[in-house]
Amino acid sequence: MQPVRQYRYLDILINIFIVVLIVSNLVAPKFVAVGWFRFSAAQLLFPITYIFGDVFTEVYGYSASRKAIWSGFMASAIMVAFGMFTLWLPPAPEFKDQKAFETVFGVVPRNVAGSLIAYWCGEFANSLTVAKMKVWTGGRFLWTRTVGSTVVGQLVDTSIVVFLIFWGQPLGVMFQLIVSGYLFKVTYEVLATPLTYAVVGFLKREEGVDFYDRSTNFNPFAVRDR
Repeated sequence: MQPVRQYRYLDILINIFIVVLIVSNLVAPKFVAVGWFRFSAAQLLFPITYIFGDVFTEVYGYSASRKAIWSGFMASAIMVAFGMFTLWLPPAPEFKDQKAFETVFGVVPRNVAGSLIAYWCGEFANSLTVAKMKVWTGGRFLWTRTVGSTVVGQLVDTSIVVFLIFWGQPLGVMFQLIVSGYLFKVTYEVLATPLTYAVVGFLKREEGVDFYDRSTNFNPFAVRDR
């Protein structure tokens, strides 16, 4: 049995990824108007998780991205459970902000559930696309993988998350949110391509790894990588 390889930066990157995911879930209920476009406040942060997903898969392989996704799921589940528990606790007489507290945290379980279902589908589609395209291109043309995976993954993610979180809003509003969010996220990824190149190049040099998923088990529930 081969020893598991230890990486210098992988764990800290997964930790940052989880923080971004949790904060995105907390700010998701608010959506902003910019002319015709409508987007959730979470969209200022959430595309970063896809950039992380590209980096995980490109540098460390699909299994690292799978580990990050499930770690984010567990962290978000803990946040939801504890948020619901604190809402259930009777407030002290001098605590005057219970209504505001309920307004903010009372909608979190629905948001997180919708976000996680959408993210589960979208992120695994994103990572699978990166892994397959890397093998197909022989590791060349990184931009085709970062942008191509976002086009696929964000279409899945944005459509699902809007319907699950904003169900009950007028269909026109939900359509605006889907179109606006999708275009925003894809543009975000394109503009972030130089940064992604820099981070990927740095990690490959420092970690001494450039993983190709040629025989990877792509089952998102798999325990073994192969």
